Amino acid sequence: MDNLAFEMQEDGTQKASSMGKSSISSKVEKKRQWSLLSIFLLCLLACFITTAVGALTLSLVYINAKPHFEQEASPPHTMVPQGQKAIDPKFQFLNHLPKSQVFEFPGGAIQWARYRNNINDYLSDEEEAFGTSLNSLRSQMTLGTLRIKSKGLRAPHWHFNANEHGYLVQGTAWVGVVDDDGEVATTYNVTAGQVIFFPQNTLHWIKNVGHEDCFFLLFFSTHDELQTLDLDDAFFSTPEDIASRSLKPEGGINFIRKFQKQTEDQGVNLPPNLAELVTNATYVQSPDSIVWRYFFDLKGSKEYKFPGGVIQLAQYWKDAHELNSNEKIFNEFIHQHQNILALSTLRIYNNGLRQPHFHFNANEMGYVVSGCGKRVFDFDDHLCGQALYTKLCSMLL
Repeated sequence: MDNLAFEMQEDGTQKASSMGKSSISSKVEKKRQWSLLSIFLLCLLACFITTAVGALTLSLVYINAKPHFEQEASPPHTMVPQGQKAIDPKFQFLNHLPKSQVFEFPGGAIQWARYRNNINDYLSDEEEAFGTSLNSLRSQMTLGTLRIKSKGLRAPHWHFNANEHGYLVQGTAWVGVVDDDGEVATTYNVTAGQVIFFPQNTLHWIKNVGHEDCFFLLFFSTHDELQTLDLDDAFFSTPEDIASRSLKPEGGINFIRKFQKQTEDQGVNLPPNLAELVTNATYVQSPDSIVWRYFFDLKGSKEYKFPGGVIQLAQYWKDAHELNSNEKIFNEFIHQHQNILALSTLRIYNNGLRQPHFHFNANEMGYVVSGCGKRVFDFDDHLCGQALYTKLCSMLL
C-alpha cells in the first residue's frame, strides 16, 4: 500500500536538500568573488604606494645629487694668489742646497736646509716648502754643510736644542770638545770618511789643519729652528780664568786675553786674530777611551752589501757583538743621549738600485755627494749636492 504521506515527506526533504545545497554554493561563490576582489584591490593599493614612495625617493635623490653633478661638470680651479707661483710638490722632499743662502765667516762658509721661524729668511719659495715640510712632519731633522778654509777655524760654539752628527767628506780637521761639566777638553784628528758627534749643549770647535778645504755634512736632531750660540757671543761675559780652564788652549789665560771682540755680529764669528794665534799651536791627542765617545771611523766600519751597492752605519746597536772595542765606546755613549741620529753612507753602483724599503721608527734625510738618481717621489735629476728628505734614520747618501 502506498503511503502518500511518506512519499510527500521524502519529496519535500529532497527539495529542501537541493535548495540548501544551492544556497551554500551561492554563498561560497560570492565569498570567492569577494576574496579575489580584495586581493586585487590590495595589490592595486600596494602598487600605488610603492610607485609613490619610489617617485618620492627619486625626487629626493635628484634634488640632493643635482648640485654635486653640476659641481663635477665644471672643472676644478686651484686658487693661486696673484704674484705667487705654484710650487712643485717635490720640493717638500728636495732642497737644492748649493743654491741656498751662503753664511760666510772668515774661516769658511755654512749653508742650510732647515726650518726658519721667519719666512723672510728663506731665499726661495722652494726652500720654504722644504723647511715647512721638515717642521710640520716633526722630522727631528736639520741639515747643514760646513766648509772651512785651510788653516781656518769654526769658532767654539754649542747648540741648545739639538745633538749634532757630522760626516767629513773632504779634508783633515782637528776637533775640540768640552764635556758637560766643563772640566775635560777632548781633542782629536778627523779625516775624510769619519764621523763626529757632539751632544746637545756641548761646547765644540773645528779647525782645518790640512792644505785643502774641509767639507762637512752636519745633521742636527731638531725640526725647529736650530739655536746656536757662538763663543764670541758669550765669551766676553765669561771670566777669563774659567774660559781658560774650560778650553785649555796653549798659552792658557794669556791666550784668552788676546781675543778681540768683533764690532759686527756674524752668523759664524771668528775673532780676527784667532786664526793667527792657533796656526802654530800643538795639540795632544786625547786617550781613545775619551775620543771614541765623540768619534766614529765610518769608512773603516763593517760593510753591508746588497745587489746594487753597499751601506756602512754609524748608529746605536742593541746587539754590539760585531763592534770592536773602540766602536763599543761610541755605541754606549750615544745611547746615553736622547734624539740621537743614525748616520750612514749609501753607495749605489752604476745603474744599481736600492730596493724599495721603509723604516718603522725614523724619518730619513740624505745628502747626495755625487752621482745622479731617481727618487721614489718620481723625479729625475742630477742630484749631486742636493738634500733629500722622506717620511721614512738620518742617512747620508
